[in-house]
Amino acid sequence: MSLVHLPPEIRRGVRDVAPLLIGIAPFGLVAGAAAIDAGLTPLQAVGLSVVVFAGASQLAAIDLLGSNAELLVVVLTGAVINLRMLMYSASIAPHFRALRSGWKSLCAYVLTDQAYALSIARYTDAEAELDPRERRRYYLAVGLSLWVVWQCCTLLGIVVGARVPDSWGLAFAVPLVFLSLLIPAITTKPKAIAALVGGGVAVAGEVFAVPLDLGLILGGLAGVVAGVIADERLSTVSGNAESDAGGEP
Repeated sequence: MSLVHLPPEIRRGVRDVAPLLIGIAPFGLVAGAAAIDAGLTPLQAVGLSVVVFAGASQLAAIDLLGSNAELLVVVLTGAVINLRMLMYSASIAPHFRALRSGWKSLCAYVLTDQAYALSIARYTDAEAELDPRERRRYYLAVGLSLWVVWQCCTLLGIVVGARVPDSWGLAFAVPLVFLSLLIPAITTKPKAIAALVGGGVAVAGEVFAVPLDLGLILGGLAGVVAGVIADERLSTVSGNAESDAGGEP
């Protein structure tokens, strides 16, 4: 079936997500290649990608598995990184109330940053004109497009990674990917403080050999706390400054 003959909301979802698919392709390749470099078998690497389906969590899990971290630590790290999905779920859930439990489960499985952002923007812009079926079609068109491209790129990375010599130093790919995700995201002072504190704690955990490789989890939690505190402090200072300015004759 050609794209022209698909329902309008499916066509729109595929069209809206198309530019983002180009961006996630390199990360999928790195995730697949890094999984092989970390010692996973091709079947294990594919299973990890299908079950987890979360770029940052997947890369973090691969990095920890490569350093022989405890399985519990790997799971907890992935859970901490994906805590934002709870907020996404709470935000988008009202739009899916009319769906059956099976559809809700599928929607939950393919929930990503991109699927959430595009879908919320679409629903907010035209919710009154979209019935539950149309909302489901748009969301799944976005989510499943991301899923298919991610899995295909991960599989390609697995095939390529199995042929890359150890001398190429593929282990550096994962940290470089995280840096490429982190730097564009630092757009405010609270975010910068969160990045510095979180990164500093994680590095300190590695330097001082924190038991069970918990440095990454501690770094993530410390970064969140530091960012929240910094945001509150800066908001208070800004509010006081505005009050003082408003009180001048």
